[in-house]
Amino acid sequence: MNYKTKFALLPLFIVFVTLACKEKQKTPTVDNTAQQLRDSLAIDSSLAALSTYNNTIDKSPMDMIYFPVDYPKIKMANGTTTPPIARVIYSRPHLAKRHLFHDLLKYEEPWRLGANESTEIDFYKAATIQGKKIAPGRYILYCIPHPETWTIVLNSNIDSWGLEQDSKKDIQRFEVPVTTNNPSQEYFTMQFQKADKGANLEMSWDNVAAALPIQF
Repeated sequence: MNYKTKFALLPLFIVFVTLACKEKQKTPTVDNTAQQLRDSLAIDSSLAALSTYNNTIDKSPMDMIYFPVDYPKIKMANGTTTPPIARVIYSRPHLAKRHLFHDLLKYEEPWRLGANESTEIDFYKAATIQGKKIAPGRYILYCIPHPETWTIVLNSNIDSWGLEQDSKKDIQRFEVPVTTNNPSQEYFTMQFQKADKGANLEMSWDNVAAALPIQF
């Protein structure tokens, strides 16, 4: 091919490259955003640059509560080898401008009392809840919300995920009253509050609060 022929074909080559680039720009992109769960927020991939080993950051942080309260600090300060009495591990979803019983939860449907993995409670010694004996061990803790009460359930299907619980593995069920006139709580929160014969496991989110009395 001589020089004149190459020069004549140059405009055609430029047109071809231009059209190819425009076509590439029209190609739709795939949205890889994680599916949003009812009682959780989607994983935030925009924070990927902040993490070297994991390219997704969960917006529902995991939390751990003890009874006695602040047990790890007490253990370190006093050098005690006595185990705690109870511990709860759960993830904390937040409202993010959503409404608890309009956008997130439904009455009469099981809820994991948190987000992500099932909420778990450890009893390091025998406990009594509403007159029912509970052996030491690790259990799933979930609830079935009703307008005026919550059914709190202990279940043996530990190390599991999700909204649906295997009711065939329920150990015990307890009915506790709820109040709905409390100050609004952005994050779902659980805490142990010391009581005369043990502790109350307090649970609150939005303006709803409930407490499970536990004796040790």
